[in-house]
Amino acid sequence: MKIPEKLLDSLNRQVTAEHHAALIYTQLSYDLHHLSFGGMSTWMAAQADEERVHAGKISDHILARGGRVQLGTVESPGLSVSSPLDAFSYALEHERKVSEMIRDLARIAEEVQDFDSRTLINWFLNEQIEEEDSVSGIIDQLKLVGEDGSGLLRIDARLGAERTPATPTQ
Repeated sequence: MKIPEKLLDSLNRQVTAEHHAALIYTQLSYDLHHLSFGGMSTWMAAQADEERVHAGKISDHILARGGRVQLGTVESPGLSVSSPLDAFSYALEHERKVSEMIRDLARIAEEVQDFDSRTLINWFLNEQIEEEDSVSGIIDQLKLVGEDGSGLLRIDARLGAERTPATPTQ
């Protein structure tokens, strides 16, 4: 039942990475709010909440198996975006990085033959496919409307209606 040390270390790094992702999405939410895209800001804030849930899901797995959750340093993302396309492009780049981290978890779990982590890791692999697909679709739409204000506002309204963050954006 105990998690092999190599995998435990990687799972703990992933918990930290999920918290970092939450900060990235929070900053993107703030930047989009500053740009007067309230719906996109809400979408990003909800995404930040989801990243914290992901950290909790991994933490729960570690704790249920008798491991210790050890957070690493979570740094401010230090980013600034000037348009919705910039924000979602940055989000996609980050999701791709997280996807590779999850694949690394799968490789390590396989290497150390930790079959008890398989369900958790498979869930995250599927989640990352959805995340990348969702953000890619938004980017495609943003590219399609370009600088058209009415098109951007329609996307903004749709995204704001799709998601509700658990925490306020202001």
